[in-house]
Amino acid sequence: MARVIVDKGFCKGCGLCVDVCPKDIMALDFEEISQKGYHPAKCVDQEACIACLNCALMCPDVAITIER
Repeated sequence: MARVIVDKGFCKGCGLCVDVCPKDIMALDFEEISQKGYHPAKCVDQEACIACLNCALMCPDVAITIER
């Protein structure tokens, strides 16, 4: 099972990871605000992640890591 880790200190909530996720398990966390004032991304279903790396490759801030 893969695990998506989002570094909320680097994430600026651009939503590119949300757009490219083929399983639709990435979302912006509107309940949390980072220290920089953004809504960071989060994985809403870790078990559904297929480790395609689309989110990590698309992230312009290199804020996403995938552990296999």
